[in-house]
Amino acid sequence: MTTPRQTPQSLPIYVQIAELLTRDIVSGRLMDGARLPPERDMATELGVSVGTLRKALRDMGEKGLINSVQGSGNYVRADGDTGTIYAMFRLELLDGGGLPRAQVLDVALMDKPDDLPPFGTSTQASRVRRLRTLNDTIIAVEEIWLDADAGTVSEANMSDSLYATYRKTLGLWIQRAEDRVSLGPVPDWAPDTYSPRQGETAGYIERLSWADRPAPIEFSRTWFDPTRAVYVQRLK
Repeated sequence: MTTPRQTPQSLPIYVQIAELLTRDIVSGRLMDGARLPPERDMATELGVSVGTLRKALRDMGEKGLINSVQGSGNYVRADGDTGTIYAMFRLELLDGGGLPRAQVLDVALMDKPDDLPPFGTSTQASRVRRLRTLNDTIIAVEEIWLDADAGTVSEANMSDSLYATYRKTLGLWIQRAEDRVSLGPVPDWAPDTYSPRQGETAGYIERLSWADRPAPIEFSRTWFDPTRAVYVQRLK
């Protein structure tokens, strides 16, 4: 289990814990009816206070994902509300789950290049380049383009979850997305810490995202390491 941490860009620690546990439930790493370890043991393993852990468990309990039995412990309920902040983040570790984090590499407002598909109504977009990790394992680099007419973002107001940033700072709710998964060469701006190297073949995801308007407002492309992560789509 990874250790959540607080940085200027990260989500609150209790939210990170709830997200981590929820993704483990969704992936099947935590089975329905399973009893979680004692709270003090979990808090020690995660490197947080018992109070912070209990806040995360209360949040999950409100969503029907945890059943707390007085004197017995906390039990997993897999039939609760698993629509988390990262519900649309489809990359998981090879054995399932993983807490997503992002390191911002570059943010810039610029004209849309010709190689992007049509999206939005402006000729400009905010371009965000990030390095992605799951449980501190580097798994992907990504490039996100947000149409300028939908708003602009800066590194100062950006959290690990870009969709949460859109909601908080721009009032935008991403309601649906279309993904195309294939293979593609790693871009020349990928940092040396990412593997595969620049120009080598990696898993490749192109995504168009819609808010409350007819045209998509965002286009993103992600290059992921298939030796460390997989793309997962679960149907209910």
